[in-house]
Amino acid sequence: MNYEFTEEFAEKQDAADPLKKYRDEFHFPEHKGEKKLYFTGNSLGLQPKNVEKHVKQEIEDWAKYGVDGHFEAGNPWYSYHELFSEPLSKIVGAKPHEVVAMNSLTVNLHLLMVSFYKPDNKRYKILCEAKAFPSDQYALASQVKHHGLKPEETLIELSPREGEHIIRTGDVLETIEKHKDELALIMIGGVNYYTGQLWDMKTITKAGHNAGALVGWDLAHGAGNVNLKLHDWDVDFATWCSYKYMNSGPGGVSGIYVHEKHAENKALNRFAGWWGHNKEERFKMEKDFDPIPTAEGWQLSNAAVFSMAPHKASLELFSAVGMSALTKKSEKLTGYLEFVLEKVSRQQDGASFEIITPRNSKERGCQLSVLVHGEAKKMFDYLTKEGVVVDYREPNVIRMAPVPLYNNFMDVYRFGKILRAAIDH
Repeated sequence: MNYEFTEEFAEKQDAADPLKKYRDEFHFPEHKGEKKLYFTGNSLGLQPKNVEKHVKQEIEDWAKYGVDGHFEAGNPWYSYHELFSEPLSKIVGAKPHEVVAMNSLTVNLHLLMVSFYKPDNKRYKILCEAKAFPSDQYALASQVKHHGLKPEETLIELSPREGEHIIRTGDVLETIEKHKDELALIMIGGVNYYTGQLWDMKTITKAGHNAGALVGWDLAHGAGNVNLKLHDWDVDFATWCSYKYMNSGPGGVSGIYVHEKHAENKALNRFAGWWGHNKEERFKMEKDFDPIPTAEGWQLSNAAVFSMAPHKASLELFSAVGMSALTKKSEKLTGYLEFVLEKVSRQQDGASFEIITPRNSKERGCQLSVLVHGEAKKMFDYLTKEGVVVDYREPNVIRMAPVPLYNNFMDVYRFGKILRAAIDH
């Protein structure tokens, strides 16, 4: 696509955008009476306008029915989580019975590792990122300690080559081959939170299985952002949050995926709770746990309805749009942001930006991470003062994500103008 850093170009692209109407489905924070340039959907998505309706319905049903709302509410609370299986399965590329909405991401990661990290005397090591999101690092290290092992001897951490920011797939495959006889698990963030790198999950999963390891993915920055085919890739398990690209609000409900070959294995070890028990027998309150042979078998408690209602609202939009259309726009919009960053950098004396996110559009989602050589924090502060919402990561990286559901080309053009002024300042 031939991009232009002009207002006319941005207006033309927005006029032709088949998803342009969805921008009006979201609330935007304001700055001086105008919508802020909101590029932090990779941290917290904007609120869909239909959230209020969905939350209000559950509040009113609680008032109207009391405990009977579990079966008589407009969306019966007893089976509320089942409303999410179909739309979530399309977002992550799974079968409906392989996914369930529940808990929060790190809680789910711990629950899944109970089932999928099974070290023995020979196979006990975990392959992971050296700079994973801290929760993943803490979870992996604590699981290792739980089994009486030492993290420094058990975790194999992947890092970029000297002078590079991205971890090469070939280096991952070489590491798997090197440790193939001692690997128990591979657990990586599908899209790196810091660099925005989208891993080759299909290739890495296959290599892990060939080495005799199980493979899971943290999709906090992947679900709702990139095309996923978890079932077809034969991924063993995955978990994600919903408050980033899926716009379900702060602390919004997480979700898990478990491949059906594991979900159907009732003998698989897990931490059990009564909502994962056989539905037909649940209220007999019997002693022995009989897991549901789907991803629901990992549930502990009944649905947190008030937390899940905003998620339901957002998933309605995802179902209407579809991931194919979203990622098609995302590729164009992120490409335009990349173009604008380079254009502004070239036009300004002394400006030095280094995009550390892969340049290949197939190796990233909508996030671009920019390493600012110079006064990065001052630049971030200036952008914030001018109504641009991005985020800053130490020591000198600014992350920005033009989310295709609600960002447009004019947002990116206006950002470029403000960025140019920031450099001058």
